[in-house]
Amino acid sequence: MFMKLLMNIALAALIALPAAAQEQTVLERWEETPTTIFDGSEIVLSELQWMVRPLVVFADTPNDPRFRQQLDLLMADMDRLAERDVLVITDTDPANMSELRTALRPRGYMMALVGKDGRVALRKPEPYDVRELSRSIDKMPLRQQEIDDRRMVQP
Repeated sequence: MFMKLLMNIALAALIALPAAAQEQTVLERWEETPTTIFDGSEIVLSELQWMVRPLVVFADTPNDPRFRQQLDLLMADMDRLAERDVLVITDTDPANMSELRTALRPRGYMMALVGKDGRVALRKPEPYDVRELSRSIDKMPLRQQEIDDRRMVQP
């Protein structure tokens, strides 16, 4: 009887979890777990401006080898991206003209990095590793300012 009660409580918690996650904004969920990969259908770029650097990986299907390779490269070093306020987004449904697809106009596979200012900072038609992404981000003026600000705060 006790085990059945525990199983019912656990099942109720699992069912309630998605509803609780939907109550949070994308930014709140990212702040909780910055290594989360988000679906493009839930993203509104203007809500992310000045807060994070969206990194959007597009493909016409999740089975695209370049898409899979890009995700493998990103997942291998997500902490490095999180340090740079990068929010990773995927969009593999060209039939659903998401705001991201309308704004960034991908053709097949494409990776796009959007700066905190909302401008497209980088577009790549092939997979790009985190080391190269980090270099590109670290050259951005706003990132340089963030680095300087952190140096001034630390003794």
